[in-house]
Amino acid sequence: MRIQIISIIGSLIFTSFILYLIRWKKLKEAYALIWGIMSIFFLILACWVDGLTFVSHMIGIFYAPATLFLVLLLTVILIMIQFSVIISRQVDKIRNLSQELALLKEQLSRMGKDKK
Repeated sequence: MRIQIISIIGSLIFTSFILYLIRWKKLKEAYALIWGIMSIFFLILACWVDGLTFVSHMIGIFYAPATLFLVLLLTVILIMIQFSVIISRQVDKIRNLSQELALLKEQLSRMGKDKK
């Protein structure tokens, strides 16, 4: 019972922290969905004592903590994929901006030479 109370308090603190980050716009909406789902998942598992065991048996895993690690691992993989997509987009944008900057510098250089 004591570990359940600690889990509920920890889940509520985690959920409150996510809401705080969303409210003060420190966490973008795209990420907020993932973290919000995870905080609700942890809160449900903390309140429902046999929930992890039930979910584990539903998917064929007989050691309940392994299910928790599986969910955490899948979440981390999804977040890494999402960050990789964002980084790829940013690299393309940086390359385009660098090329545009080089063209603008060349035009400015030519304009300076034409005035002389």
